[in-house]
Amino acid sequence: MFASQSTPIIATRNVRDYFQESVNNAISNQRISTTTHTADYVVDLLVSYTRSDRLFETTPDGKRLTPLAMLYFEALHADSHSARNRNLQRLGDVALFITGLFADSLHRKLVDVDYYIAMGGNAYAYLADNMRSSEAITREVFEELSEKFVKFVDVLMEVAEQARPACHSDVLKLYELWVKTGSQRAAGQLRNLGIVPVKPKVH
Repeated sequence: MFASQSTPIIATRNVRDYFQESVNNAISNQRISTTTHTADYVVDLLVSYTRSDRLFETTPDGKRLTPLAMLYFEALHADSHSARNRNLQRLGDVALFITGLFADSLHRKLVDVDYYIAMGGNAYAYLADNMRSSEAITREVFEELSEKFVKFVDVLMEVAEQARPACHSDVLKLYELWVKTGSQRAAGQLRNLGIVPVKPKVH
């Protein structure tokens, strides 16, 4: 679905410092209560996926992003607990990354942004529920990512805008994102544009 990039998303001499500052600023701007461990996890995710070979799989047709459904299938049929967790972690990570940085690419596709949010949140929730007692910190991170998935999507959206200023001319896309996800950030952007977000009535 997504073609790979030949160059990194962010070109900077110190990518980690850039994302650390951007993520921390976004968390502060949006008044999200989170742990340092979870914030660092999100930074690590961004740093890792600036390299296309870590995000895309090599196929006979070139590099492609493995569909979430395939990652889920592989997790279900994994031959070990650790293999299942690896697949579910990648599922959650990819869902968070794509929804946060490339939500527009999902617009009006067969698989929409709400599907990515549901799949990613559920993957992190499973991981949190199945961490060993010795992995308390990791369990806490996955639990928070699951419970606040949309909030962290908002964080990544702000980070993306800092790197690549977004155009808000397509108000409909912003409104649809708010309807589908309940994103408080999208609601705030609509208000800044003079639009009071009101969800359509269900008949």
